[in-house]
Amino acid sequence: MKAIFFKEVNGFLNSLIAYLVISVFLCVTSLVVWFFPETSIIEYGYADASVFFQTVPFIFIFLIPAITMRSFSEERKSGTIELLFTKPLTDWDIIFGKYFAALLLVVIALVPTLIYMFSISRLGNPIGNLDISGITGSYIGLVFLAAVFTAIGIWVSVITKNQIVAFITAAFICFIIFQGFESASGLVSNGVAALWVKQLGLFYHYQSLGKGMIDTRDVVFLFSATGIFLFLTKITLAARKW
Repeated sequence: MKAIFFKEVNGFLNSLIAYLVISVFLCVTSLVVWFFPETSIIEYGYADASVFFQTVPFIFIFLIPAITMRSFSEERKSGTIELLFTKPLTDWDIIFGKYFAALLLVVIALVPTLIYMFSISRLGNPIGNLDISGITGSYIGLVFLAAVFTAIGIWVSVITKNQIVAFITAAFICFIIFQGFESASGLVSNGVAALWVKQLGLFYHYQSLGKGMIDTRDVVFLFSATGIFLFLTKITLAARKW
Protein backbone atom coordinates (compact mmCIF):
# COMPACT_ATOMS: atom_id res chain seq x y z
CA MET A 1 0.00 0.00 0.00
CA LYS A 2 2.83 2.42 0.84
CA ALA A 3 4.29 2.10 -2.64
CA ILE A 4 0.95 3.00 -4.27
CA PHE A 5 0.34 5.79 -1.77
CA PHE A 6 3.70 7.48 -2.39
CA LYS A 7 3.37 6.91 -6.14
CA GLU A 8 0.00 8.70 -6.13
CA VAL A 9 1.22 11.52 -3.88
CA ASN A 10 4.26 12.06 -6.13
CA GLY A 11 1.94 12.00 -9.13
CA PHE A 12 -0.13 14.78 -7.60
CA LEU A 13 2.91 16.85 -6.61
CA ASN A 14 4.66 16.41 -9.97
CA SER A 15 1.62 17.67 -11.86
CA LEU A 16 -0.52 20.75 -11.62
CA ILE A 17 -3.39 18.82 -10.03
CA ALA A 18 -2.44 19.32 -6.38
CA TYR A 19 -1.58 22.98 -6.76
CA LEU A 20 -4.62 23.69 -8.90
CA VAL A 21 -6.99 21.93 -6.51
CA ILE A 22 -5.66 23.71 -3.43
CA SER A 23 -5.55 27.08 -5.20
CA VAL A 24 -9.11 26.80 -6.54
CA PHE A 25 -10.43 25.63 -3.18
CA LEU A 26 -8.79 28.47 -1.24
CA CYS A 27 -9.76 31.03 -3.86
CA VAL A 28 -13.44 30.05 -3.87
CA THR A 29 -13.71 29.82 -0.08
CA SER A 30 -11.95 33.18 0.30
CA LEU A 31 -14.38 34.82 -2.10
CA VAL A 32 -17.36 33.35 -0.27
CA VAL A 33 -16.15 34.15 3.24
CA TRP A 34 -14.66 37.60 2.65
CA PHE A 35 -15.69 39.17 -0.65
CA PHE A 36 -19.14 38.18 -1.95
CA PRO A 37 -21.60 40.72 -0.46
CA GLU A 38 -24.30 38.05 0.12
CA THR A 39 -22.02 35.85 2.22
CA SER A 40 -19.15 38.07 3.39
CA ILE A 41 -18.56 37.96 7.12
CA ILE A 42 -17.48 41.59 6.99
CA GLU A 43 -20.80 42.61 5.39
CA TYR A 44 -22.74 40.32 7.72
CA GLY A 45 -21.43 42.12 10.77
CA TYR A 46 -20.95 39.03 12.94
CA ALA A 47 -17.80 36.97 13.47
CA ASP A 48 -19.48 33.73 12.46
CA ALA A 49 -17.81 30.86 10.57
CA SER A 50 -21.08 29.13 9.62
CA VAL A 51 -21.04 30.44 6.03
CA PHE A 52 -17.70 28.69 5.47
CA PHE A 53 -18.93 25.35 6.77
CA GLN A 54 -22.16 25.62 4.77
CA THR A 55 -20.25 26.27 1.56
CA VAL A 56 -17.37 23.80 1.70
CA PRO A 57 -19.46 20.59 1.29
CA PHE A 58 -20.81 21.88 -2.03
CA ILE A 59 -17.30 22.77 -3.18
CA PHE A 60 -16.21 19.25 -2.19
CA ILE A 61 -18.95 17.80 -4.40
CA PHE A 62 -17.06 19.09 -7.45
CA LEU A 63 -13.52 19.32 -6.13
CA ILE A 64 -13.09 15.77 -4.86
CA PRO A 65 -14.40 14.05 -8.03
CA ALA A 66 -11.91 16.23 -9.94
CA ILE A 67 -9.14 14.69 -7.82
CA THR A 68 -10.33 11.08 -7.93
CA MET A 69 -11.52 10.90 -11.55
CA ARG A 70 -8.04 9.90 -12.73
CA SER A 71 -7.36 7.31 -10.00
CA PHE A 72 -8.28 4.21 -11.99
CA SER A 73 -9.64 5.77 -15.19
CA GLU A 74 -6.22 6.98 -16.26
CA GLU A 75 -4.62 3.64 -15.35
CA ARG A 76 -7.18 1.84 -17.51
CA LYS A 77 -6.86 4.24 -20.42
CA SER A 78 -3.05 4.08 -20.46
CA GLY A 79 -2.96 0.32 -19.83
CA THR A 80 -0.82 0.63 -16.67
CA ILE A 81 -3.58 -1.02 -14.65
CA GLU A 82 -2.33 -4.37 -15.96
CA LEU A 83 1.12 -3.66 -14.53
CA LEU A 84 -0.38 -3.09 -11.09
CA PHE A 85 -1.98 -6.52 -11.14
CA THR A 86 1.34 -8.16 -11.97
CA LYS A 87 3.00 -6.71 -8.88
CA PRO A 88 2.86 -8.36 -5.43
CA LEU A 89 -0.02 -6.13 -4.33
CA THR A 90 -3.48 -7.04 -3.15
CA ASP A 91 -6.58 -5.22 -4.40
CA TRP A 92 -6.85 -3.53 -1.00
CA ASP A 93 -3.25 -2.29 -1.26
CA ILE A 94 -4.07 -0.59 -4.55
CA ILE A 95 -7.41 0.80 -3.35
CA PHE A 96 -6.15 2.12 -0.01
CA GLY A 97 -3.01 3.56 -1.56
CA LYS A 98 -5.00 5.59 -4.08
CA TYR A 99 -7.72 6.43 -1.58
CA PHE A 100 -5.49 7.83 1.16
CA ALA A 101 -3.37 9.78 -1.33
CA ALA A 102 -6.47 11.55 -2.68
CA LEU A 103 -7.87 12.10 0.83
CA LEU A 104 -4.55 13.55 2.00
CA LEU A 105 -4.69 16.15 -0.76
CA VAL A 106 -8.15 17.25 0.39
CA VAL A 107 -7.04 17.46 4.03
CA ILE A 108 -3.99 19.53 3.02
CA ALA A 109 -6.35 21.92 1.21
CA LEU A 110 -8.35 22.30 4.42
CA VAL A 111 -5.38 23.16 6.65
CA PRO A 112 -4.82 26.74 5.39
CA THR A 113 -8.47 27.56 6.14
CA LEU A 114 -7.55 27.58 9.83
CA ILE A 115 -6.28 31.08 9.05
CA TYR A 116 -9.90 32.03 8.35
CA MET A 117 -10.88 30.86 11.84
CA PHE A 118 -8.07 32.85 13.42
CA SER A 119 -9.06 35.95 11.44
CA ILE A 120 -12.72 35.56 12.38
CA SER A 121 -11.77 35.17 16.05
CA ARG A 122 -9.83 38.44 15.89
CA LEU A 123 -12.88 40.18 14.44
CA GLY A 124 -15.08 39.03 17.30
CA ASN A 125 -16.24 41.24 20.13
CA PRO A 126 -14.73 40.34 22.49
CA ILE A 127 -11.73 39.03 20.55
CA GLY A 128 -11.70 35.23 20.41
CA ASN A 129 -15.47 34.97 20.79
CA LEU A 130 -15.93 31.81 18.70
CA ASP A 131 -17.79 28.55 19.15
CA ILE A 132 -14.68 26.38 19.34
CA SER A 133 -16.58 23.14 19.89
CA GLY A 134 -18.82 23.85 16.90
CA ILE A 135 -15.85 24.70 14.68
CA THR A 136 -13.99 21.56 15.79
CA GLY A 137 -17.05 19.40 15.12
CA SER A 138 -17.53 21.02 11.72
CA TYR A 139 -13.93 20.33 10.71
CA ILE A 140 -14.32 16.73 11.83
CA GLY A 141 -17.49 16.58 9.75
CA LEU A 142 -15.68 17.98 6.73
CA VAL A 143 -12.96 15.33 7.02
CA PHE A 144 -15.60 12.59 7.20
CA LEU A 145 -17.44 14.10 4.22
CA ALA A 146 -14.18 14.19 2.31
CA ALA A 147 -13.61 10.54 3.24
CA VAL A 148 -17.03 9.51 1.89
CA PHE A 149 -16.78 11.61 -1.27
CA THR A 150 -13.28 10.28 -1.96
CA ALA A 151 -14.51 6.71 -1.60
CA ILE A 152 -17.33 7.47 -4.05
CA GLY A 153 -14.90 9.04 -6.52
CA ILE A 154 -12.50 6.10 -6.31
CA TRP A 155 -15.33 3.63 -6.91
CA VAL A 156 -16.68 5.51 -9.92
CA SER A 157 -13.21 5.77 -11.44
CA VAL A 158 -13.06 1.95 -11.49
CA ILE A 159 -16.28 1.76 -13.47
CA THR A 160 -15.25 3.92 -16.43
CA LYS A 161 -12.04 4.79 -18.25
CA ASN A 162 -13.45 8.17 -19.28
CA GLN A 163 -12.34 10.76 -16.72
CA ILE A 164 -15.09 13.26 -17.63
CA VAL A 165 -17.76 10.60 -17.14
CA ALA A 166 -16.11 9.63 -13.84
CA PHE A 167 -16.16 13.26 -12.71
CA ILE A 168 -19.80 13.91 -13.61
CA THR A 169 -21.04 10.61 -12.18
CA ALA A 170 -19.13 10.98 -8.92
CA ALA A 171 -20.29 14.59 -8.48
CA PHE A 172 -23.91 13.54 -9.06
CA ILE A 173 -23.73 10.69 -6.55
CA CYS A 174 -22.01 12.94 -3.99
CA PHE A 175 -24.76 15.54 -4.35
CA ILE A 176 -27.55 12.98 -4.03
CA ILE A 177 -26.09 11.29 -0.98
CA PHE A 178 -25.36 14.65 0.67
CA GLN A 179 -28.37 16.82 -0.20
CA GLY A 180 -30.82 14.48 -1.91
CA PHE A 181 -32.23 12.80 1.19
CA GLU A 182 -32.53 16.15 2.96
CA SER A 183 -34.62 17.50 0.08
CA ALA A 184 -36.64 14.29 -0.23
CA SER A 185 -37.58 14.44 3.46
CA GLY A 186 -39.59 17.60 2.71
CA LEU A 187 -41.88 15.51 0.52
CA VAL A 188 -42.78 13.21 3.41
CA SER A 189 -45.73 14.39 5.49
CA ASN A 190 -45.12 12.09 8.45
CA GLY A 191 -42.61 13.69 10.83
CA VAL A 192 -41.03 10.44 12.00
CA ALA A 193 -40.69 9.10 8.46
CA ALA A 194 -39.22 12.44 7.33
CA LEU A 195 -36.59 12.19 10.06
CA TRP A 196 -35.69 8.67 8.93
CA VAL A 197 -35.25 9.88 5.37
CA LYS A 198 -33.03 12.75 6.59
CA GLN A 199 -30.88 10.35 8.57
CA LEU A 200 -30.11 8.39 5.39
CA GLY A 201 -28.26 11.41 3.98
CA LEU A 202 -24.88 12.87 4.86
CA PHE A 203 -26.20 16.39 5.45
CA TYR A 204 -28.04 15.40 8.63
CA HIS A 205 -24.96 13.82 10.21
CA TYR A 206 -22.62 16.59 9.04
CA GLN A 207 -24.96 19.19 10.51
CA SER A 208 -25.15 17.23 13.75
CA LEU A 209 -21.35 17.18 14.12
CA GLY A 210 -21.29 20.93 13.42
CA LYS A 211 -23.24 21.52 16.63
CA GLY A 212 -20.13 20.56 18.56
CA MET A 213 -21.47 17.31 19.99
CA ILE A 214 -19.59 14.33 18.60
CA ASP A 215 -22.27 11.66 18.54
CA THR A 216 -20.94 8.17 17.86
CA ARG A 217 -24.01 7.47 15.71
CA ASP A 218 -22.96 10.19 13.28
CA VAL A 219 -19.36 8.97 13.24
CA VAL A 220 -20.42 5.36 12.70
CA PHE A 221 -22.77 6.35 9.86
CA LEU A 222 -20.13 8.39 8.02
CA PHE A 223 -17.47 5.76 8.61
CA SER A 224 -19.83 3.03 7.38
CA ALA A 225 -20.71 5.02 4.25
CA THR A 226 -17.00 5.27 3.46
CA GLY A 227 -16.54 1.55 4.04
CA ILE A 228 -19.48 0.65 1.78
CA PHE A 229 -18.09 2.55 -1.21
CA LEU A 230 -14.58 1.20 -0.66
CA PHE A 231 -16.04 -2.30 -0.52
CA LEU A 232 -17.92 -1.62 -3.75
CA THR A 233 -14.59 -0.56 -5.26
CA LYS A 234 -13.04 -3.86 -4.15
CA ILE A 235 -15.90 -5.89 -5.65
CA THR A 236 -15.84 -3.95 -8.92
CA LEU A 237 -12.06 -4.15 -9.20
CA ALA A 238 -12.04 -7.89 -8.51
CA ALA A 239 -14.76 -8.47 -11.12
CA ARG A 240 -12.96 -6.46 -13.79
CA LYS A 241 -9.38 -7.66 -13.96
CA TRP A 242 -7.91 -6.01 -17.07
